[in-house]
Amino acid sequence: MSLNIVAFGNERDGFSEDNQQLSLIWSYLGRSALISQMDSSLSASHVGNPGFTEYQACIFGNVRLVVHDCPVWDIFDSDWYTSCRLIGGADIIVIKYSVNDKTSFQELKDSYVPMVKKVLNHCSIPVIISAIGARKNGVPCTCPLCTSDRRSCVTTSEGVQLAKELGATYLELHTLNDFYIQKYFGGVLEYFMIQSLNQKSSEKMKKRKKTQKCHQVQPPQLEQPEKMPILKGEASHYNADLHNLLCCCQCADVAFYPEDLSTAVEAHKIILCSVSHLFMLLFGVKSPSDTHDASVVQLAQSLFAVEAGDPFPSSPHGVLPCVPPVRVVVKDSVFCSCLPDILHFIYSGAFQWERLEEDIRKKLKDPDKTEHVLEKVKCMLKTPGRPNTVKDCKSHQIKQLYNTSLRLFFNTPVLADVIFKIQGATVPAHRAVLVARCEVMAAMFNASILQAMSLLICAEMYQVMRLQHICELYIITQLQSMPSRELASTSLSIVSLLKKAKFHNSDCLSTWLLHFIATNYLIFSQKPEFQELSVEERNFVEMHRWPSNLYLKQLADYRSYIHSQKCHCTVM
Repeated sequence: MSLNIVAFGNERDGFSEDNQQLSLIWSYLGRSALISQMDSSLSASHVGNPGFTEYQACIFGNVRLVVHDCPVWDIFDSDWYTSCRLIGGADIIVIKYSVNDKTSFQELKDSYVPMVKKVLNHCSIPVIISAIGARKNGVPCTCPLCTSDRRSCVTTSEGVQLAKELGATYLELHTLNDFYIQKYFGGVLEYFMIQSLNQKSSEKMKKRKKTQKCHQVQPPQLEQPEKMPILKGEASHYNADLHNLLCCCQCADVAFYPEDLSTAVEAHKIILCSVSHLFMLLFGVKSPSDTHDASVVQLAQSLFAVEAGDPFPSSPHGVLPCVPPVRVVVKDSVFCSCLPDILHFIYSGAFQWERLEEDIRKKLKDPDKTEHVLEKVKCMLKTPGRPNTVKDCKSHQIKQLYNTSLRLFFNTPVLADVIFKIQGATVPAHRAVLVARCEVMAAMFNASILQAMSLLICAEMYQVMRLQHICELYIITQLQSMPSRELASTSLSIVSLLKKAKFHNSDCLSTWLLHFIATNYLIFSQKPEFQELSVEERNFVEMHRWPSNLYLKQLADYRSYIHSQKCHCTVM
């Protein structure tokens, strides 16, 4: 199988006297990792026609690559038949020009593009337009309405317009270095190579099948039926999914605080209310008149207090907007110290009672305090109206005290914060449950930054600069709004974003991300992705890290001084 590429145009400046200036095609063939061998006897040789140069090489192991490089457009005037034959037999066409040679570009646009379009009307061939060189009259302007640099240089908008006329892919190569040759130009060229080879393989397979049909048709051979697979039921991950939801704190809408507001433990209303009528009362799902159990109401009032800035929902039957977590103060300090263990017990299915007893006993190391906390947990989880007469609960007995079920909130607007619209009907749901149980939903509710990066890559590819800047600003704004605790626990790789930003020429974003990593040095230095930084990037982060090494040393010296015998109380 073979692949033919035809390249037209001269990438050298019209007034350049440097004959040693690199050729785009020759540079690619010499640097590409796909080229397994190159025929030196035919390389860069004029094969019977001084109008073009022919290169031959092997790619993908056994595919023969033939490249005709025609730097002079005069071949269309002097040898129309040869030029039409080259285009007609080409699998990929490359048109190249220098951005600093406006005269040659205008001649290409006015005289030779119509000829190329005429030949291309009879076949479908991918075309790549490569604008080569850095504009010598300052920073290029990409604004379609700007004419500041149109006198001496070819603007980006002119190149894009030419690509639209030919239905081509437009590339700007500021210099013929490894990045622009291999990754940028080579990446696009190799994509079209693979597409062309796939198409040829498909056509070859169709011809082979057509030839086989011409032979004598044999009766089909009936094979024995395959054995039916034995389906094995998969174990439920329900409890593990909810426990993971508590650990990652995604979509949390409740934050429990001690009375001094020193620490916070986050949770989810929907999970808590599915376990306890006390939490239904606390978060406004039920009113005290609906509870029919004075002990539950009394425990809710004595144990918890919702902060004044976060009132109960005015209507439990409405869909709540996306608001910050409700702040709940735990009045009982002993109970508050055991709250993380109690939440792990609830999120793990709320039936591992012996493990909860052991965890609280180890933490408190006081039988009276342990009994005090466990009694509150029993009262908190019991069903209103049922007497709690079980003194020494076991795992199989604790299930009888309450009903752990999310079915109460299925297809109801109570505590719902998501609405699906399906053929005119609405289905309310809860983000926390969707994220815990479905990886697709988790990605949908937590991938806005990745979506913005994907859009930025497309914007850079098609040179939509304003859209690229908007995506940069959105990513920066989202990262700035993330608290330190979320940065420490997120699975989003900031280093991966940095590498993508650099690869796609997003200088503003890549510079900002480096400063962002340096500013949050204590967080990112503990992540495995920190080791993926290059030496240059690591040196930059270490130089601009916050807090600095100098400050940490000064702080250590100060603390040592404070606790030394030399420092005496001025009062005493």
